[in-house]
Formats: sequence, structure tokens, C-alpha cells
Amino acid sequence: MQFSGTDTYIATDDLKMAVNAAVTLQRPLLVKGEPGTGKTELARQVSAALGLPMIEWHIKSTTKAQQGLYEYDAVSRLRDSQLGDPRVNDVANYIRKGKLWQAFGADERVVLLIDEVDKADIEFPNDLLQELDRMEFHVYETGETVKAIHRPIVIITSNNEKELPDAFLRRCFFHYIRFPDIDTLRQIVAVHHPGIKDALLTTALTQFYEIRETPGLKKKPSTSEVLDWLKLLLAEDLTPEDLRRDGANALPKLHGALLKNEQDVHLFERLAFMTRTAR
Repeated sequence: MQFSGTDTYIATDDLKMAVNAAVTLQRPLLVKGEPGTGKTELARQVSAALGLPMIEWHIKSTTKAQQGLYEYDAVSRLRDSQLGDPRVNDVANYIRKGKLWQAFGADERVVLLIDEVDKADIEFPNDLLQELDRMEFHVYETGETVKAIHRPIVIITSNNEKELPDAFLRRCFFHYIRFPDIDTLRQIVAVHHPGIKDALLTTALTQFYEIRETPGLKKKPSTSEVLDWLKLLLAEDLTPEDLRRDGANALPKLHGALLKNEQDVHLFERLAFMTRTAR
């Protein structure tokens, strides 16, 4: 079972090696990188390439590790007992399976995505150590132990918003998705916009990398944002000449696809002002 990328996802050799190493070691793959570099999409593409079903667990700031295992609905059971519902005699009727339970109990091997693990409380990764390591957990209300029928391929993403515990990191195979170089980005663009003219693409990508490297930029535009920008350029039927910037206007055309906060917009406006006054 080897991952070698797909027709719609350009994976570097290092990334393919990381996925296959994690599968071989039967350890979670922890993927970090800038937002918009394809971390979440990687899990979906691994699922598609290997022909395995996928279960997605998207983490929020309020998510608790227990929710990934199961939740006991005591309120519903109390209400049903007051109504004389016979379902109350079986506590299992009030156990809601979480994403890990669904993955462990699946009839075939699945890809389990734990997306943006760093959004949750700092204790969240530690609370999943035993379950991800042993691939089992205990349900106290029913007394049963849930064990994985087939060990899932676990892919965990992080945007590096907070440090993850060492004990958690030790159990993972780690890969950092670096921002693609211009040649790799050209391959990615070719998948999404196969008909784009080379002159427009060269001008656009040159300008895009200049924007990313601008000192003082608060948020660098990502891969997904450059794809959106190129889609707009094609929709507006712009030419390479239309993209050229001068001292009067340092902002790129349709800059709202690339610059996502007012500080960065003001930065380019100041650069334009400084260029005009220097003349």
C-alpha cells in the first residue's frame, strides 16, 4: 500500500516518503505547514489514492478528546426515564460514537483525519496518547473495550499555532510541508488551470513571489490563494501587461485574493507613496 500522489494533487518526493513511512510504521502522520499549503487535502488524496474510506474530525477550540471516543447523553436518558421509555434499560442507547470509535469499528481500513489539532486545548493531544498508541479505549458506562478492527491510517494536521507535547510528538511521524518553489507551483497550477498561457503565468507567479517576500508582510499569501487569484485573472481575461505595477499603484490587480488584512494593504499603499515621493 504505497502513496504516490494523484492526478489532482502534486506531492513532493519528501511528502510521499513521509506518508508511506507513517503507513509502514503504523504511526500517525503529523503534518505541519502554512495555512493553505494542502495539509487537509493531503488526507483526502491519500484516501482516494489508496481506495480507502475517510473519516474527518475537524478540531475546534472547544473540542475535547473524549468527544472523539464517545459521548454519554445522560440528559436524554433522564428524560426518557421520566417518560417511562423502555430504552433506558440499556445504557448503550445513549452512547454516541465519536470519530475514533467510528474509525476503530469500521469493517475496513480507513483514513482518519484529525484536522488542526493545535486549535484545541494544550491537553488535547495528551488525552489521546493511549488511544492512538494502543488503538483501543474503554467505555466506562457499558464496561466494554473498543479495539480497532483494522488499524486506521491517521493523519493529523497542525498550523503551528501552539507547541504540541513531546510525548505526543514522539508517537508521530512528522513532516513539514514547505511552501512550493516556483517549478512545483507551476505543476500545481497546471492541474487546476491547464489552459493558462505561459506569459501570464510567469508574470503572475513572479509578482506573487515578490509579494510573499515583501518585508513587513503580516500574512503571506498561500498556495490556495494564488490559485484563486489566477482564476480571477483568467475570468477577467487579463494580460501580462495588465498585471504590471508602477510607483503610482503598488497594489496587485485583484489584490483581495492575496492580501487578507488591512495592515498588508496599507503596507503596499505606503510603498507606493514612498516610491512616488522618491522621484
